[in-house]
Amino acid sequence: MNTTKKWAANVRKVTPYVPGEQPQQKNIIKLNTNENPYPPSPRVFEAHQNMDVSRFTLYPELSAASLTAALAEYHGISNKEVFVGVGSDDVLSLAFLTFFNSRKPVLFPDITYSFYPVWAEVYRIPYECPALREDFTIDPEDYKGENGGVVIANPNAPTSISMAASQVEEILQANPEVVVIIDEAYVDFGGETVLPLIQKYDNLLVVQTFSKSRSLAGMRIGYAFGNDKLIKYLNDAKYSFNSYTMNTVTIAMGVEAVRDEAYFRETIDKVVVTREWTKGELRRLGFVFQDSKSNFIFASHPKYPAKELFEALKQEGIYVRYFAKPRIDNYLRISIGTDGEMKALIAFLDKYVGENL
Repeated sequence: MNTTKKWAANVRKVTPYVPGEQPQQKNIIKLNTNENPYPPSPRVFEAHQNMDVSRFTLYPELSAASLTAALAEYHGISNKEVFVGVGSDDVLSLAFLTFFNSRKPVLFPDITYSFYPVWAEVYRIPYECPALREDFTIDPEDYKGENGGVVIANPNAPTSISMAASQVEEILQANPEVVVIIDEAYVDFGGETVLPLIQKYDNLLVVQTFSKSRSLAGMRIGYAFGNDKLIKYLNDAKYSFNSYTMNTVTIAMGVEAVRDEAYFRETIDKVVVTREWTKGELRRLGFVFQDSKSNFIFASHPKYPAKELFEALKQEGIYVRYFAKPRIDNYLRISIGTDGEMKALIAFLDKYVGENL
């Protein structure tokens, strides 16, 4: 007797998030997942080499206390205003679960980080997606109606466009009764953080990550800043299903990454300089895009379909990101690599454009 349909009726079915490709072969240029092209701080390497493996018999710090303290000290806030999780995805997912429990729809843009609707579906959260303007900017007026919460990536992904802190505050002022989450995964590359506003708005949660500007995507470290009550509620949710989300090695490496400010600034400056050079070269080749304040460029060419460019680049061993979605299916998201990697990209595009005139 086939009983599959009976148990399947009670399964929570979702359409999962699809991450960018992670090709493992060597000798490729990987510009598709917004990783930092430079290695982590030398202090991170030292922490790894000096790790006392006998500590692995013990559970890690319950609240990632040393990393929480390092982040609090770095940003000049209280330890109670910092939450640490396994990558910003983990932090954001927990925030959705914790703060969005009304019957009113949560608001986030129609073009943004594609994990947002996935979490909403998983947790059965109603949501609406106000459309970005034609130039892909966010209209604050779209977030002033009745809602169950607001989530905005700033700079936005995949568009790379940054909102001014004053515009974010305008949205906060219109939403005193719900939690407003600002996802700042890319803010270090030229955006304007709203971290100072957590002292003014007790409903603001600011989420950041070590994956981009601190070159630790593989270690999975995300964190949030907010009012101490917001952070307590996040911790309560975390401890309700997994007390030890951060491992000992990751905590130690994260602390050293935070403490090496000089290296942090050096690598960011390198990425920004390369980004600005790449912008100029792409414009020369006829690409169009909004001004990027992140570590990637979201570009389109009026003569060459993005899907064809994506496939041609992949054949050459150059991986960028393509989204087969409404409004953005003629755009490529190009992560900023090293100078050499971006020169190779431009050299290929130079040749491709020349051969396809």
